Amino acid sequence: MADNPQITLLGMDRAELAALVSEADEPAYRTQQLAEAIYRQRIDSLDQISTLPGSFRNRLIEQQVQVGLPRIERRFVSQDGTVRYLVLLADGQSVETVWMPEGDGGEAVDGMEAEALPDSGRKWDRSTICVSSQVGCAVDCQFCLTALLGVKRNLTPGEIAGQVCVVLKDQKVSPPQDRINLVFMGMGEPFLNYENFMKAVRLLVQEVGIAESRMTVSTAGIVPRIYDFGLENIRPKLAISLNAPNDELRSQLMPLNRKWNLEKLIAAAREFPLRTRERVTFEYVLLNGVNDSVGHAREIVELIRGVKARVNLIAFNPGPGVEYSTPPEDRVAAFRQVLVNAGILAFVRRPRGRDIYAACGQLKRTVETATASVPSLP
Repeated sequence: MADNPQITLLGMDRAELAALVSEADEPAYRTQQLAEAIYRQRIDSLDQISTLPGSFRNRLIEQQVQVGLPRIERRFVSQDGTVRYLVLLADGQSVETVWMPEGDGGEAVDGMEAEALPDSGRKWDRSTICVSSQVGCAVDCQFCLTALLGVKRNLTPGEIAGQVCVVLKDQKVSPPQDRINLVFMGMGEPFLNYENFMKAVRLLVQEVGIAESRMTVSTAGIVPRIYDFGLENIRPKLAISLNAPNDELRSQLMPLNRKWNLEKLIAAAREFPLRTRERVTFEYVLLNGVNDSVGHAREIVELIRGVKARVNLIAFNPGPGVEYSTPPEDRVAAFRQVLVNAGILAFVRRPRGRDIYAACGQLKRTVETATASVPSLP
């Protein structure tokens, strides 16, 4: 272990922590103490873990073991209470993570009504954290600011889970006492970083204490991984970024569609093994005059007919360098009404943090560097 100058605890599961404890000839219960300090107390340095004896802490420090909690470099606060975090990673790269408080009589994310907590003294009753999975993104959706970055690298399991830990620490909240939802819809395509993403999910469920039923992952349509995802014992709910009702238009907006077209994608959605009361979510970004007509809505009805699904409609969130515009409210309402009349659960997602570039499709690192070439898709 002494030969490795950078051993990071955040991202280790119980088996890996147990091996570290065993190697140091410490009793097995040190594993629980380490896990508690890292994932529940969210301590950021070994010398602060008071439950461990000084001799064990010193040994780990001498071997250059570190906790590895990311650092918050900047915060941007929206008028609606949303916070966009610029999270700095150990190698100097950065990603963005978003905190969205919900409730206090207002609408909740995805159109779900919030439940008031009597006499809580708090201005929100639950919050959602939007988590990134890559530095940048390889998928190149034409309406997304993150796509302009290209992709630098995948995040490690510790860097994915660490975003959640550092935001919980900053907001001074802890699940399950506080109602925290996670959406893996930040920078990057989670299914192009599948193994690291899934390990992070398991850590967040088993160690941080956030139920998988409170998690949703969004994919642009990495079809083979959708099938893999359905076999997982622990998994979030599935959302698929759809954005067009036919292959011609979807391939223009999402070049990924040329590899896995709508026939393959919808087949994967139909075959996805849903749990009790679960639905596949289709996300649809409405671009003014491009994919938002009543005719497009009718095509969507036929495309997803028979799929146990809900549709989240997202009016385009504008940003520099992306040549689309937001449709007017009446056009969004007309599109939704076609879906509702066909018996489809359809909601218009209320934009959060649009004024600080924290809304869907707007995440783009404040500190930009030259991007690497986009890797080929599997």
